[in-house]
Amino acid sequence: MDRFVWTSGLLEINETLVIQQRGVRIYDGEEKIKFDAGTLLLSTHRLIWRDQKNHECCMAIPLSQIVFIEEQAAGIGKSAKIVVHLHPAPSNKEPGPFQSSKNSYIKLSFKEHGQIEAKEMVELSKSIANKIKDKQGDITEDETIRFKSYLLSMGIANPVTRETYGSGTQYHMQLAKQLAGILQAPLELLSPEDLVNACKMLEELKLPLRLRVFDSGVMVIELQSHKEEETAASALETVSEKGSLTSEEFAKLVGMSVLLAKERLLLAEKMGHLCRDDSVEGLRFYPNLFMTQS
Repeated sequence: MDRFVWTSGLLEINETLVIQQRGVRIYDGEEKIKFDAGTLLLSTHRLIWRDQKNHECCMAIPLSQIVFIEEQAAGIGKSAKIVVHLHPAPSNKEPGPFQSSKNSYIKLSFKEHGQIEAKEMVELSKSIANKIKDKQGDITEDETIRFKSYLLSMGIANPVTRETYGSGTQYHMQLAKQLAGILQAPLELLSPEDLVNACKMLEELKLPLRLRVFDSGVMVIELQSHKEEETAASALETVSEKGSLTSEEFAKLVGMSVLLAKERLLLAEKMGHLCRDDSVEGLRFYPNLFMTQS
């Protein structure tokens, strides 16, 4: 534990959040310590732990300090753990929670209670939304602090709001940028209209994602690097291997929703790679031999 240093928890320049997990307890070797319920964030540079109740309690360790990591399976009455083996603390280390430790490793224990706190956040957001809608009193300071704490725990330090950016184009532009970085943001806090308007600006802002609208009207978000030709060619290859496929069969093979699977097959048909047999048994796609055989 003497490898950890205190930090604000904010990501540094060129540092990117990879993944985070709530309900993580830290052990100093085999010993339980006071850091028993926090959010663990893995970035491209550091391992960060933030207390879920006191967000001023935040510490980090550079990934360069980690020697190797191993898993420890859950047992009877014991949660699954990750054992993190560490290099010795450098002599010029900044202040942290421990000045010294006899252990050369820490353990991260994962508890299953994220859904409970997610439910609390939903209830809190509904309470705030109802107060705004009904104009039956101000949002209390306690509600504001709790709400910001939940946002911080999800990695959203400065949420985009209408109060900050207004309700027009500027708001949707900023919202699009935040969506591109944190697509897992709690969508219950956004109206469907705002979400769609923000997604429409992804490509305009030259972000790595874009909104795709199929001929049927189905909308999806895809990578800018996604190419229709490769998608259609892949669909043709899969259908050719099986001889023919329905949307449901194709969805199972490639591991996606039936709706999106059908759109891919229709795209391949539109580009001339596939043809269809629409009968009482349903819609079935075949390789388009008219285009490949004379």
